Amino acid sequence: MSIRGGSRYPVVAGYFYPSEPEQLRELIKSLFLHRLGPGREPIVSSSRRRETLGYIVPHAGYIYSGPIAAHAYYQLAVDGIPETIVLLGTNHTGLGALVSVYPSGEWITPLGKLRVDSELAKLIVEYSGLAEHDVNAHLEEHSIEVQLPFIQYIYGDRVSIVPIVVGLHSVETAEDLSKALMKAIRESGRDVIILASSDFNHYDPYEVTNEKDRKAIEKIIALDTNGFYKVLVDKHVTVCGPGGIMTLMEYTKLVSGRDCCVELLKYANSGDVSGDKSSVVGYAAIRFYT
Repeated sequence: MSIRGGSRYPVVAGYFYPSEPEQLRELIKSLFLHRLGPGREPIVSSSRRRETLGYIVPHAGYIYSGPIAAHAYYQLAVDGIPETIVLLGTNHTGLGALVSVYPSGEWITPLGKLRVDSELAKLIVEYSGLAEHDVNAHLEEHSIEVQLPFIQYIYGDRVSIVPIVVGLHSVETAEDLSKALMKAIRESGRDVIILASSDFNHYDPYEVTNEKDRKAIEKIIALDTNGFYKVLVDKHVTVCGPGGIMTLMEYTKLVSGRDCCVELLKYANSGDVSGDKSSVVGYAAIRFYT
């Protein structure tokens, strides 16, 4: 059982990333220095760059998506230290509520513990018509867990988290959850950054995946939520966390309007890492800011 006494223990340590703390730290360091990574280690800014609203980050095994994720976490270090990071994962297991907000306690990884911001979690559920306090969706889900060692590598335990698993991937869900996030963050006064955890197209050949993902990323950069959803359906782009992505897009428009900025930090796919281009998965690190 991954949840005991209010603590959520890792379920993919030793599989998606190393279970030994020193091996994990060394691997994360190597991902920042990787040829597909930012090429340098992150340095946490002593001042807070508050214009960043959030990032899209991939969630595959570290050896595949880690160098691309490192681009987002490098910029997260530049942002300085927020109070709370809201993580929008996706539901790979089918367990739990349609929108599952982890209520309280702590999440444990080989690098330590991160406290859940229970006050912010409560407000998000209060203001959403869909979100529920639920732990079942988090029992075996990896999309949030794999982000936590990166966060701890940068910040240690100096931030809290709100893990949310999105299982209903619709524009209407994104609109509901983004409004709830905005109201909850404003009422609580929290300094928040949002991470939407998602991989992009799955298991097509290299060039097909690049082209499908290009079309999807164009809509993300344009903050065209309906257009993004239409591309996924019409072009059969198998993005696995569209609900979180669309929520971050809608949140960005609510907070800053359409004049804000979206920046593609890095795109690659598993074929760029492994060399096998016959069947690949796409990964993107994307920054949203005012």
